[in-house]
Amino acid sequence: MTTRPPLPPFTPATAAEKVRLAEDGWNSRDPDRIVLAYTEDTVWRNRAEFPVGREQARALLQRKWARELDYRLIKELWACAGHRIAVRFAYEWHDDAGNWFRSYGNENWEFADDGLMHRRFASINDRPIRPEERLFHWPLGRRPDDHPGLSALGL
Repeated sequence: MTTRPPLPPFTPATAAEKVRLAEDGWNSRDPDRIVLAYTEDTVWRNRAEFPVGREQARALLQRKWARELDYRLIKELWACAGHRIAVRFAYEWHDDAGNWFRSYGNENWEFADDGLMHRRFASINDRPIRPEERLFHWPLGRRPDDHPGLSALGL
């Protein structure tokens, strides 16, 4: 059996590490890479979609990044206990017309013993922003270690 450390049960330190690994994965915008962090039978709730399994999750991510351009995400640990982690997040993106948005949300995650995420429940709200209101300016990909997180940015 392959494992995906850190493994549950989570401490605040290992949960924070897991959150940053998830953020890094999503900032890659590579659905094929990202779905490997989830169980084969993963169950999601993402906005109005309810994918089950890696293939449906992959398809959701492909659709997501076809419309959410120049996506940059920051996640922050909210709480953890046992096999569960609660996260808050914000990401910035623009549509094909150049309209910018900041999307805010919360996620509840549940992990299998091997460290793969089995359940992901996300609630997300979008707020239009002007280009000069953007706060996430790093080059596409992983957020630099010295870039402020959500709390430091007042989000």
